[in-house]
Amino acid sequence: MDGNGVFGPRPVLLGHRGCGRGTVEGHRENTLESFLAAVEFGIDWVEVDVRRTCDDRLVVAHNPATDDGVFYADITGTGDALDLEELLEALPTEVGVDFDVKSAMEDATRSRADSTMGRLAGVVRREATRRPTLISSFDAGALDIARELAPEVPRGLLTWLSFPIGQAVAMAGHLDVQVLAPHWGSLRPNDVEPPELHRPLEYVVDLVHTSGREFLAWCPGVSFAQQLLDAGVDALCVNNVPRVLAELRLPTLAEVG
Repeated sequence: MDGNGVFGPRPVLLGHRGCGRGTVEGHRENTLESFLAAVEFGIDWVEVDVRRTCDDRLVVAHNPATDDGVFYADITGTGDALDLEELLEALPTEVGVDFDVKSAMEDATRSRADSTMGRLAGVVRREATRRPTLISSFDAGALDIARELAPEVPRGLLTWLSFPIGQAVAMAGHLDVQVLAPHWGSLRPNDVEPPELHRPLEYVVDLVHTSGREFLAWCPGVSFAQQLLDAGVDALCVNNVPRVLAELRLPTLAEVG
């Protein structure tokens, strides 16, 4: 990480599971084709879901099991998932990678070094020498393992749908992470927090920055994504990469300087 922090001097976009969740422009999520298409569209970073198989392979998969209900933790080989090394070999090194660590239930019985994050640590250390890199997770334990085994790689705390944003900001401020990554639904009134419990968006973003963290919001629609950029977020993880790139107005270096 250089003097410009994790994401650099201007906001960046991360392609969620490649070109986006589901199928976008004919490209199914978490396939090599989807990631390479996102690169062709001009994305800055990609978000990569990482899971571990029974024989310690690292694969790109969001859910813990295949569509047939077979858990990756029980699979020998890669099953129907993309091999992580195949993806990293194919991605141009100017494209950043956010490794979204999907801890398995079975990690509870393993040593830290033998957990999903433990197995991934050597890969992210290598990638950090050749491309922008971030480790993110909903699992604070995995982030602590990352701090121990890959301390030079920045870490980001993900928070779940409608997770109270005040708690997320406070938690990130006292964890050894460089990025807070809340779901967009936490950043406006929702079923958990009605309007009277919400600070203005600009206040939240400024407070995260004052705490020394960068702000990555995940999966907003295009209109709310623009509001987030206008409020000063550092990065957005987006679905439907071609539409977002066509419709969003990203601030210039002069505007953020």
